Amino acid sequence: MRLAGKVAVISGGGSGIGRATAILFAREGARVVIGNRNVTAGEATVACICAEGGEARYVRTDVTVAADVQRLIESAVQVHSKLDCLFNNAGINMPGSVLDVPETDWDYTMAVNLKSVFLGCKYALPHLIRNGGGTIINNSSNAGLIGRPNDPVYCASKYGVVGLTKSMALLHGPQNVRVNVICPGPVESNMTVEGRRAMGAAAYDRKVAGETALKRIASAEEVAELVVFLASDAARNITGAAIPTDGGKTAGLLPGLVPVS
Repeated sequence: MRLAGKVAVISGGGSGIGRATAILFAREGARVVIGNRNVTAGEATVACICAEGGEARYVRTDVTVAADVQRLIESAVQVHSKLDCLFNNAGINMPGSVLDVPETDWDYTMAVNLKSVFLGCKYALPHLIRNGGGTIINNSSNAGLIGRPNDPVYCASKYGVVGLTKSMALLHGPQNVRVNVICPGPVESNMTVEGRRAMGAAAYDRKVAGETALKRIASAEEVAELVVFLASDAARNITGAAIPTDGGKTAGLLPGLVPVS
């Protein structure tokens, strides 16, 4: 098993990519501690893992609250005596131009998408360093690599996650802490459900899948495979990487150039 004996904390583990990753981590031998604001969803993920014979715990966590994030990290260390991996996964999207987005929505988006990553790393790093090293994987988006005309707030928060990741990778590499960021494109998730509701399922799928080279929407389980790889020893020489998992949506882009039509 790729993660045998490792202790991992996953935020936003109640649904989507977080849930799929928590389940796969446990299947690969990790002991998982899940943070999620929705109690029912968080406990459901734990129940699924335990039903398969895995080991998991749930801690109710609002990732915008420092004390909650600290408690999530500390609970993992208290129970398992160490920490090997942190997956900062929680995130939201509030589309709209800067003319339309209220300041409160800006603040909340930044708190969930960017501040939460800062807080998770702030409280996890001392334990990873003390452990002799470990891994942090942050969840950005391909919106952290390219612009979207109606998503300036989301893009700003996700670009911030990429920058934060690269800086920490440089600083903490000598301490054997690897820090990487994944940049998913269209994925089956709560955001997909919302898009289908707003646009209609067929129209949404046609539009979103059509923007990728592979003409498909990925499953959360496919993204989870990348997270497991980055957390495993097979990725021991990878740090500071921003890795798209977007069906080729960003493949035709180069710095300073517009998208290839």
